[in-house]
Amino acid sequence: MNIRFRDLIDQTYYFPTEEFTLDNSNLLFHGVPLMDLVEKYGSPLKFTYLPKISQNIGLAKKWFDTAMQKHGYAGKYFYCYCTKSSHFRHVMQEALKNDIHIETSSAFDIDIVENLKKEGWVKDDTYVICNGFKREAYVDNVARLINNGQVNCIPILDNYEELSLLSEKIETPFKVGIRIASEEEPKFEFYTSRLGIGYKDIVPFYENQIKDHPGVELKMLHFFINTGIRDNAYYWNELLKCMKVYVRLKKICPSLDSLNIGGGFPTKNSLAFEYDYQYMVEEIINQIKLACDEAGIPVPHIFTEFGSFTVGESGGAIYRILYQKQQNDREKWNMIDSSFITTLPDSWAISRRFIMLPINRWDDPYERVLLGGLTCDSDDYYNSQQDMNAIYLPKYHPDAPLYIGFFNTGAYQETIGGYGGLQHCLIPHPKHLLINRDEDGTIQVEVFRPQQTSQDQLRILGYEFNGGSAQPQSEYTKQVSNPKPIAKK
Repeated sequence: MNIRFRDLIDQTYYFPTEEFTLDNSNLLFHGVPLMDLVEKYGSPLKFTYLPKISQNIGLAKKWFDTAMQKHGYAGKYFYCYCTKSSHFRHVMQEALKNDIHIETSSAFDIDIVENLKKEGWVKDDTYVICNGFKREAYVDNVARLINNGQVNCIPILDNYEELSLLSEKIETPFKVGIRIASEEEPKFEFYTSRLGIGYKDIVPFYENQIKDHPGVELKMLHFFINTGIRDNAYYWNELLKCMKVYVRLKKICPSLDSLNIGGGFPTKNSLAFEYDYQYMVEEIINQIKLACDEAGIPVPHIFTEFGSFTVGESGGAIYRILYQKQQNDREKWNMIDSSFITTLPDSWAISRRFIMLPINRWDDPYERVLLGGLTCDSDDYYNSQQDMNAIYLPKYHPDAPLYIGFFNTGAYQETIGGYGGLQHCLIPHPKHLLINRDEDGTIQVEVFRPQQTSQDQLRILGYEFNGGSAQPQSEYTKQVSNPKPIAKK
């Protein structure tokens, strides 16, 4: 008996869900008829369902408010958006509708903040938490932002040298934070995070370089672990170690009043996904309060930097199955009309799994398949779901087009995939040189392309700059310097 694909889903998961429903044999995402998008715009395509961003921000605020009321927590909660998850103008504006704050990770983030401030989306008292290793351009931009009146811009010191670098450029008194270099889970090939300052070194760093520094005030301790916020012994142990440092600092630093617990809320990656967000928030608040009460110090204000949680569940990608290849007696390859490497890089680079469902033909019989991308790279494939070691889709038929969707893909995939020329954390493409020799053997150097500028990236992201509207970025033109001889060998 041929079992329909809808029957497979019904007997495997609780369906329909909050996000997914059916209209006859076609899939809807938050009530949006996806086949209508395909019929109008074709495939492949990507989309962002903007209301989901505001919905998730509202949920997190409610969880923290509930937890703080339950435990009689006297501090305030501040929701920051981790901009590197998605820098696009439409994402930033949707997030900022919800009275939130911003976390940055590189120099070009500051250009975005200034652009949004010019348009009224960012106020002078909006918190701008500046993380990451700070090269000269990043230091310059942070200093400019503070000098121009961003009173709640807080650079988070990642290393010992950053304080002096910032002090040289910032003309007014300013606030700083310190990032803890957390110890990583045993699965990593390294023991301590490359970012931040070690637990045992933070108090001496404050006493030696910050305590008596004129015009500098320590306001925040920053804590984040790569595996995110999980209900396991590792997370709770690291949080406890963080609180021990906070307590020691607070007793000698009256200005310290904020704890940034970073990001790390998971996003739904399966129809079987389960995570008790409210419990986790309540337990975090409880543990922080217990540590402070025991030490006899006030509880800190709580900052979070949710990125994937903010924007991840708003995104999706739709592909068409172009062709099916039967490569042996067991393996059927469904070839999509795009590439996983270029459009969903996390699916092959870190084996990330997203919710994957057919867009149409839910009443057809199903089969087990593998999904292949169009590149010739051996890693350009998708072979399993998060909760099972296989992929099932309606049977391929050359006369009945099949479309598939990947959902909750809204975080990181555009920048890591190089959308329009973007790079992760907006680190610019470096200058590219062409080196040759003339007939005499003299080395000739020409600039093929210059280093990417903030304006290049702002155009791609949809922002305005220099008083004008951002236009779609045209293809780079070849820029060549006057070839100059270097040496003859």
